[in-house]
Amino acid sequence: MQSQSAEAMASKVSPATASHQTRALLSMVGVALLLNYVETMIIPGIYTIQTDFATTSSIVSWITSAFLIVGSAVSPLFGKLGDSYGKKRMFLIALVFYTIGVGLAGFSPTIYFLIAARAVQGIGFAIVPLALAIIAETFPNERIATAQGIVSATFAIGAAFGLILGSYIVQDFGWQWAFHSAFVLSIILFAVIARFLPRGNPGTGRKVDYETVVMLMAGVSLVLFYLTEGPYEGWTSELELAALAAGVLLTAGFFVAEGRKSNPLIQLSLLRIRNVFVANMVGIISGIGMFMLFFAVVYYDRLPPPYGLGLDTISAGLSLGPAAILMLLAGPGIGMLVTRSGPKPAMLLGGVIGIVGFSLFIFNRATATDVSVAAAISMVGAVAIIIPIVNMISVSLPRETVGTGLGLNTMLRNIGGAIGPVVATTLMSTYAVTVMVPAGPGQSVPVSFPTSAAFDYIFYLAIFAFVVAILFALATKNYVFKKQPSA
Repeated sequence: MQSQSAEAMASKVSPATASHQTRALLSMVGVALLLNYVETMIIPGIYTIQTDFATTSSIVSWITSAFLIVGSAVSPLFGKLGDSYGKKRMFLIALVFYTIGVGLAGFSPTIYFLIAARAVQGIGFAIVPLALAIIAETFPNERIATAQGIVSATFAIGAAFGLILGSYIVQDFGWQWAFHSAFVLSIILFAVIARFLPRGNPGTGRKVDYETVVMLMAGVSLVLFYLTEGPYEGWTSELELAALAAGVLLTAGFFVAEGRKSNPLIQLSLLRIRNVFVANMVGIISGIGMFMLFFAVVYYDRLPPPYGLGLDTISAGLSLGPAAILMLLAGPGIGMLVTRSGPKPAMLLGGVIGIVGFSLFIFNRATATDVSVAAAISMVGAVAIIIPIVNMISVSLPRETVGTGLGLNTMLRNIGGAIGPVVATTLMSTYAVTVMVPAGPGQSVPVSFPTSAAFDYIFYLAIFAFVVAILFALATKNYVFKKQPSA
């Protein structure tokens, strides 16, 4: 496929000064660190939270589900608001919601209060597409991929700090202090960004059609509710089927209504642009594969031998440390590859690397070192896919719609991320063995453990997902930006 000339697309971006670019990049790096620090540090505390509130695993799972569902639903809305009223303004508003949610979570008197606080925090998840849109708005096209690569790599460092520090905080001080520490960091970060982040483009000033936006948000939320609760309530229960049917109808209604609006959330014709379509499809499919893998690895690390490695909380967190380090190194490199060779080679490379990592899990997962190596390779593959698809959205859409486009892409990747654990959970429940486990003097209880075959099938399906992603990536219309001469 011939490379696309980028001169026309380059005209869409008016890069800021070098000082503004640096300030914007540092601000987004800080946000990436905070977000993934918070979202991974609570993982070691899930079991403790369940015990403290004497609740069920189904209810406690909503600590993460509430954040994911709300965050996915609001991302397109905040992207649109950023395009209309300025990305910095909406970024700070989203960060306020995030800070409030974190602050409330640490003082939760009940599990339901904590879930509600996490839902408020989910509104703040809109900072992710807005951060990527700010980078696209601030940097010239030939540097967007590298800058976005740095931000993506920083997400890995935040995740590593969260898993490791979160384990110690939960163990020594309690899960509440995981949120307390994040609340202080959120306030500091808000003050720094409000002061130093360049104002950027004021926006188009176009009004937002909230009617169709609400339809999309409600539809996506109901579909994600079905995916989240299906393993616990049953895929064919009346409540689940009602949620799925309503979600599908509302989402379909959104697309019908969008075609009739004079000021739609995003023009449907823009979603049919080849590279935008490819980026969205690859985002969904690769999200399924990666989150299927991540869920399985975390579970496998904690299961007792011979069903897993039997690692404690801290050791399980440390086992993913090498992945974070490699992602930090790979992120900027993948960004430069996108700049020099275009997004297509990077996506294909990422798909191949991911498949190699998944294959290692199938044939070599006997020790924590084996799992660490395979996870590191797999996550590098994921980074090599995410950076080019984000760049494709950033440079393929008209400048005034980039925030909305990135919000939609974030939503779709999250939907894929929600499907992955559901598939993994289903396989682990289907291919399981029940054994009697001691529960006290002279007592034992039946406990179900996933077999080795369950994990094999998970990794096989992850490989299949990445193969499909590669097939879509082959349809990419490649482009290369030539570096502009200095003035």
